[in-house]
Amino acid sequence: MLRGIPSTMGDDVPLMTTTMLRHAARTFPESEIVHRGADGTWQRTDYGREWERVSRAAGALESLGIGPGDVVGILDWNSIRHFELYFAIPGLAATMLQMNLRLAGEDLAYVVDHARATWVCVDESLLPVAEQLAARTDTVTGWIVLSDRPLSEIDTRLPNVHHYEDLLAAAAPTYDWQDVEETTAYSACYTTGTTGRPKGVYYSHRAIYLHTMALVGTLSITYRDVVMPITPMFHAQSWGLPQAAVYAGAALVLPGRFQAEDIGVVAEAIVTEGVTVANGAPSLFTPILEYYRAQPQMPDLSRARLVSGSTEPPLSLMKGFHDLTGADVIHGYGATETTPLVTANRMLKASLDGLSEEAGWDLKRSQGLPLTGIDFRIVDAAGEELPHDGHSVGELQMRGPWITRAYHDQPDNAERFDDGWWKSGDVATITADGYLKLTDRLKDVIKSGGEWISSIDMENAILDHPQVAEAAVIGVPDEKWQERPVAYVVARPESGLTRGDVLAVLDGRFAKWQLPDRVIFTDVLPRTSVGKLDKKLLRAQWE
Repeated sequence: MLRGIPSTMGDDVPLMTTTMLRHAARTFPESEIVHRGADGTWQRTDYGREWERVSRAAGALESLGIGPGDVVGILDWNSIRHFELYFAIPGLAATMLQMNLRLAGEDLAYVVDHARATWVCVDESLLPVAEQLAARTDTVTGWIVLSDRPLSEIDTRLPNVHHYEDLLAAAAPTYDWQDVEETTAYSACYTTGTTGRPKGVYYSHRAIYLHTMALVGTLSITYRDVVMPITPMFHAQSWGLPQAAVYAGAALVLPGRFQAEDIGVVAEAIVTEGVTVANGAPSLFTPILEYYRAQPQMPDLSRARLVSGSTEPPLSLMKGFHDLTGADVIHGYGATETTPLVTANRMLKASLDGLSEEAGWDLKRSQGLPLTGIDFRIVDAAGEELPHDGHSVGELQMRGPWITRAYHDQPDNAERFDDGWWKSGDVATITADGYLKLTDRLKDVIKSGGEWISSIDMENAILDHPQVAEAAVIGVPDEKWQERPVAYVVARPESGLTRGDVLAVLDGRFAKWQLPDRVIFTDVLPRTSVGKLDKKLLRAQWE
């Protein structure tokens, strides 16, 4: 690294997430935060009042002994209390552990213990999950219940329980915030689909701050916008939308807990609150569009930018929103390891204005252009860099200030990193105009609804059944979830093995949504010349 004349700037002033909320409270105290409670009703507050609650939360957590270097987990939905903890925990130089509710119990317990979380904040609706977790974890010493109801009315077997609202009521309305070294881990999120156990990615305050600035610039978010994080806040910061709203002083809408059958609640809130920026997978935006189609009058969403990730959005979805509501569906790409946004297909470059309408739509559904600060390269099997010509295909690798350099507390990171470059495992091409287009996966990890499922782990679990001789798991295309797992099983002679037997051996080791949609019994599995399972042939046979 070259060094020149030292600057006269405040280079020692750390980039901290707390300063984002302080700025919003000082400059935009009246900007609303609309949030949906456990009872389904919508409530309103603003940045000014939230700054006081976050200050109280910091003092309350400190009174419990939480401070620099501690890890605090959160089991919650996209709620106002979750939002407050986004700033209170890191403001103490502690680390917020994002606990993915989609993980199986065994993996969730591993994540908590591996991160060495000592406290967990849990929404009342998730107490059954917490109680099962308490029996499996060794590191958690206390629990904080997030609820509107008093603790006396809450029945739980958790030990050393405190009530969030009681703690805030007892805390001072102001807090003496200290500077936090910007390389301190702001939060931790664990991958959900690599081979073996989940792997921890620890985001620094600096990485979050720079990612937020890039996101705000890319999506042109201002204090006149209304931002709704629909993607879970427990997964990669809901792609950075909560911080982006705060940074810009934009109004914020938190939908709380909702299920597929509640999609009308979300769809209506987008209209009534005038949401202009939201995020989600195509599997979420599709039913929202269908909800609008069923209404007597189509809403005007001409200011809306809908960031669609986890898989390439169908053209029918992009055109449907555009033609019927005026909304712009923007394909964004990233991963847990990348904070997560690294590309966005915001609009076509001016140099491409001559493209036909069909070609323009085809390009718009690609992953798009890299955000400023992110370096991309594609390499061949020998590690040689390939040209950006739109034809050469290789593994996508990237580096940048919000790309992880390693997995937390992992003895060997060489498989996924190369001299500062993260190996994505995605096969891609990059056009001469700079557009990224993913074409395949290097490994047989199944991507379903934005989450990963390890085929190898599932195969090994199935093989634990004494009546199973061989097993192979592949991902097959699915219109709603992108991919779903299918298991091929060779049973031992005269075993009488059933689909229920196979699912039973997976129960508890995989979440229900991860279980294979189909179990196909066969006499033999195809193998390559070196004896490996030929999954390419299995997929071809399926198709």
